[in-house]
Amino acid sequence: MCSPMRLHWAMFAVAASAACSAPTQKATPPPSAVPTPHVNDLAPKGPAPAGMVWIPGGTFWMGSEHGDMGDARPRHLVKVDPYWIDATEVTNEEFARFVKATGYVTIAERKPDPRDFPGAPPENLVPGAMVFNPPKAPVPLGDHYVWWSYMKGAHWRRPEGPESDLHGREKHPVVEVAWADAAAYAEWAGKRLPTEAEWEFAARGGKDRESYAWGNEMKPGGKYMANIWQGHFPDKNTAEDGYLATAPVASYPAEGYGIYDMGGNVWEWCADWYRADYFATLAAQGPVAENPQGPPDSLDPNEPGVKKRVNKGGSFLCSDQYCSRYVLGSRGRSDPDTGSANVGFRCVKSVPRG
Repeated sequence: MCSPMRLHWAMFAVAASAACSAPTQKATPPPSAVPTPHVNDLAPKGPAPAGMVWIPGGTFWMGSEHGDMGDARPRHLVKVDPYWIDATEVTNEEFARFVKATGYVTIAERKPDPRDFPGAPPENLVPGAMVFNPPKAPVPLGDHYVWWSYMKGAHWRRPEGPESDLHGREKHPVVEVAWADAAAYAEWAGKRLPTEAEWEFAARGGKDRESYAWGNEMKPGGKYMANIWQGHFPDKNTAEDGYLATAPVASYPAEGYGIYDMGGNVWEWCADWYRADYFATLAAQGPVAENPQGPPDSLDPNEPGVKKRVNKGGSFLCSDQYCSRYVLGSRGRSDPDTGSANVGFRCVKSVPRG
């Protein structure tokens, strides 16, 4: 578990490393000698688990050549086996059922053990999580402490702090959950967290190298297709898409295979450790990476002392001025002990081979 100071610094690093520009260049077509990406022609052998969507697996180009996303390069061919994936992000009411059934206490609700943080001031050793606090006027984008703060008493039931609650947000994605919280829910549900490759294959919906989960046009027909930031970041969100913060899951049209919110709402935890050089490693190992599980360790050059897990997708805080993580193939990373206001998750279920 992190101390509040480490939580604050970890979120600072996440925000800094997530900054990226919107698509500005067209991807270079792969050499003709490279195998063609495809979607398997496989039907499920049984009925769909409740709330899940069939993903037949196949081979696809993973990564992105857009903007400043250096850790998403190079694009490389990846093969994934079939699996089931949640149609939506896990909601507050679903997470509440898990907590009621198991008595689970999330990391944000636990008091840090002083033995784990020798020398830390007692006032810092309090349960809490990261909360977004927009400034009242424009600010330079170099100081992320201006809009993120560690708040005592913030957790999944009280995502904006002790005075908040979940009334009317039962079907919003659960947030302020650390990686271990998400993994515990997945195990209880008989599922698991997706690998980064599985998450991206599903988000692409069987299409090849498109910019967004819904296609290549940001606003087809002038309509927003995901819950992201409009206005001037981080001080003014005009909420043209209908929401200032999280939205109820499935508030926007389904994408690809019939999955919702892969381009916005909240970032989503994946199973993989994060390394900035991992895509280059996969590309160097051969023409096709089969069912990659992520690297064996973690290294974020911007914060080498903190291990990170991958998160994927856009969030309600993603803007073309600061973070364009709604671009398919982009990569996020967070300290796995850190819960924040714009990170949730969804689960997958493996399909037995044979």
